[in-house]
Amino acid sequence: MTTVSPTPAPTPASTPVHAALPHPVTPPQPAMQLRELVFGAARAAAVRAAARLGIADALGETPATAQELAAVVRVEPAPLRRLLRALSCYGIFTETPDGEFAHTEMSRLLREDDPNSLRDISLWCTEPWTWDVWPHLDDAVRTGRSVFADVHGKGFFEYLHQDAHESAQIFNRAMTTSSVQSALDVAELLDLTGVSSVADIGGGQGHVLASLLEKHPSLRGTLMDLPGVVARADARLRDEGALVERTRIVAGDCREAIPVQADLYIIKNILEWDDDSTRRTLRNIVAAGRPGARVVIIENLVDDTPSMRFTTAMDLLLLLNVGGAKHTRESLVTRISDAGLLIGEVVAVNAYLHAFECVVPD
Repeated sequence: MTTVSPTPAPTPASTPVHAALPHPVTPPQPAMQLRELVFGAARAAAVRAAARLGIADALGETPATAQELAAVVRVEPAPLRRLLRALSCYGIFTETPDGEFAHTEMSRLLREDDPNSLRDISLWCTEPWTWDVWPHLDDAVRTGRSVFADVHGKGFFEYLHQDAHESAQIFNRAMTTSSVQSALDVAELLDLTGVSSVADIGGGQGHVLASLLEKHPSLRGTLMDLPGVVARADARLRDEGALVERTRIVAGDCREAIPVQADLYIIKNILEWDDDSTRRTLRNIVAAGRPGARVVIIENLVDDTPSMRFTTAMDLLLLLNVGGAKHTRESLVTRISDAGLLIGEVVAVNAYLHAFECVVPD
């Protein structure tokens, strides 16, 4: 997208009368905090609007006025300034004393070309169906089950692929972005001394596996997931990909069986279903693994203080959509132990993921 061109700095005489006032330095009182919370939909909608309009892509390194940006993204200047003013309250863009807007660390994450871009994830979390299900959270809390079928007449994934094709594409892009970014963290974290084979169980398109194979040239790997998922595996792992000679792809449901032997099994962000599915998956790992095989289980935790606002929100959305749940550290440890795995160290992968190091017992 075309970015705005630099403009001369305004003279004091041309400084707009609507220049930004200093933000208060004292924290808001409880009544104001609650008012801000109940208007949370406006905050999410503002992020979505900025992402859809491509404002972050239009803004270059030089601050620009709302009028200059409006010409690039083809919107009306006055409401654009209102949107930018709202976003800047939360650190997404910043308004300069002379009334121009500049990038912040958060606003850059809405750019498509940022290596850590959260644009697709921001769109995914604010898709039209989300606005339909959130008002029914009280019903989900009363019943303990998903309300998605009650609202849309069919299950979440069925609706996504039959009735919301654009949303399904955004979902795929968002999950790919998230997986690619965290895969590098996982590859950096894991010590593969003595490991010659690794299996990524329920590994999606195999970004974690590909990152590990690239980092360890002698490693061989297996990707296992549902047939429709592995059919879209990372290009590095299939066809004429650079890692295909060291890769095996297995189509199957890990809740039914895991026909794979490896020195190391990785399970990342898939233990969010009902307890029975989680239990069967973990027991299938124990049944498949040789005594002493390592199992690394990677999950978001709802009781992880630094990321609780994020993980507890995901937990509620899982309840609404599919009746699933994120784990506390204790609940995950309990399920791992009940399956027969021996738990060792628990380490942080990044700001929102933890890895549980386990071993298949003798």
